[in-house]
Amino acid sequence: MSKQSENLLTAIDVGSAKVVAVVAEVTDGGLRYRGHGIADSRGSRRGLIVDLDKAVSSVQKAVEQAENATGAAVERAVVGVAGPHIRGLNSQGGITIGSRPRDISKEDIKQVIERARAVSLPPDREILHVMPQDFIVDDQHGIHDPEGMPGMKLEARVHLITSATVAAQNVVTVLNLAGIEVEDRAFEARASADAVLKQDERELGVCVIDIGAGSSDLMVVHEGVVVHTGVIPIGGYHFTNDLAVGLCTPVGDAEMIKRSFGCAVVTRIPEANEIEVPSVGDRPPRMMAQRLVAEFLEPRARELFEMTRDHLRQAGVIDPSGRGFCNTGFVLTGGGARLAGLADIVESVLHKPSRVATPASLPKMPAELAEPEFATVIGLLLYGYLARMTRATKHESGPFRRLKSFFARARA
Repeated sequence: MSKQSENLLTAIDVGSAKVVAVVAEVTDGGLRYRGHGIADSRGSRRGLIVDLDKAVSSVQKAVEQAENATGAAVERAVVGVAGPHIRGLNSQGGITIGSRPRDISKEDIKQVIERARAVSLPPDREILHVMPQDFIVDDQHGIHDPEGMPGMKLEARVHLITSATVAAQNVVTVLNLAGIEVEDRAFEARASADAVLKQDERELGVCVIDIGAGSSDLMVVHEGVVVHTGVIPIGGYHFTNDLAVGLCTPVGDAEMIKRSFGCAVVTRIPEANEIEVPSVGDRPPRMMAQRLVAEFLEPRARELFEMTRDHLRQAGVIDPSGRGFCNTGFVLTGGGARLAGLADIVESVLHKPSRVATPASLPKMPAELAEPEFATVIGLLLYGYLARMTRATKHESGPFRRLKSFFARARA
């Protein structure tokens, strides 16, 4: 197998249910799919690494499949970070340009962003992302690029995404033990948002809810910038576990029942429908009403979105009347978003429109990856490419612009 080429980019999503590795090729026209691998996740739970050896084995299996499909070794990768330890906060900082107006330079912008990110954090936490929102030149607000503008005072408003140091480092350790260097890390909801949001949603205001197996990650975007991030400690596993307990069936069978017959709205299931439910141990399977499945799933769905509503209200993102930054509603993605009827529950609880989103497709990408559960890994590819280009040059080169254009067209 050949050594990884410099024009290949790999993204790895170490989820609680599965590990996905996708390899893409960087071309003049953007990213092109080359291969992928999927393995059951054995060492991660609720967004956290709980068993290093099992997690390493899962990553190695997924990467080996991707290498076989690509014909090249995977040595570096962009990896996602998620889980209940993620926190978001907004910060502001400023600098004095001078006693008389002068043109603002790139160095001034860099300095004011550093000032805005200089917040006091506990020793066990670190900054994962610094995301500029806007700048203030003297008393003029809402400036997106102040370079070249004359002014005496420059302020920056930024959104900081922080993580528990140990939790984030454990993901890096797993990849390192699997023989892979971590090229970049990204909050998974940020990656998913890059893969699924349309431009008008970003401008008017939207909340992305990435429903993973162990938790649901939130990101609110308004006027093209991130204004809030958070995590709700409910994911697809909780729905499955409710079914396993309620139906007295093994967890694996409960997952299959959820995928095949599950619905978050009881009234959408005909009363006469019946399904076969496996029993625990040596007991024979039973015939049960399909509505019973929905009766266990709907309360959990309502709990998830009621917690989301309360979280967003507490953060000041929406008010009790629903006004705020989520003007176009909610975009659901992640594997948990595939449960039928979830969008209806969102609209019932949050009184805003919602949709289930799939990631933008890459050229040559198989249809099986164009599903909500792969939004994160596709978004990680985009994030990794943009980060690589930013490091390579301080100016937007042709390939950088072409890739942004490609994804903008894919989301339109």
